[in-house]
Amino acid sequence: MLNDLTAHLARHNGLSEETARKALGLVLNAAERQASPFATAVFRTIPGARALSARTGSDIGAPIGEVARMIEQTPGGKLAVAQSMISELHKIGLDHKAIGQLLPSISVYMDEQHGLVGFGHLGDLIGSDLDAIAAAAAAA
Repeated sequence: MLNDLTAHLARHNGLSEETARKALGLVLNAAERQASPFATAVFRTIPGARALSARTGSDIGAPIGEVARMIEQTPGGKLAVAQSMISELHKIGLDHKAIGQLLPSISVYMDEQHGLVGFGHLGDLIGSDLDAIAAAAAAA
């Protein structure tokens, strides 16, 4: 199943399968670090996805400790994780347009193949509370 998802991402995003797998690993690792329901759903559905996330996290030096993960789930931590993910995606050759296409293509696959919906953009991945925080700060 992981190979099928990787092939889908490669085909729909004009990537090599190796680059698609690295990109998927980066997205999954960022989602996991945010305790995103997306990560939980994918890990439950796609065998090997959790291992890909962990390997990717190790490769990029992502924090793994419990306290570090709690910090990454604060508003500032969420922003840092998102920035890190985007930077790492740039390093493997994806530009902003390609990154913008990547998340919806993961969502389409998960919807069509597994009936999982609602994870098509960055806000879904890292938590939609960033919009609420920005609105509260603007109102203050």
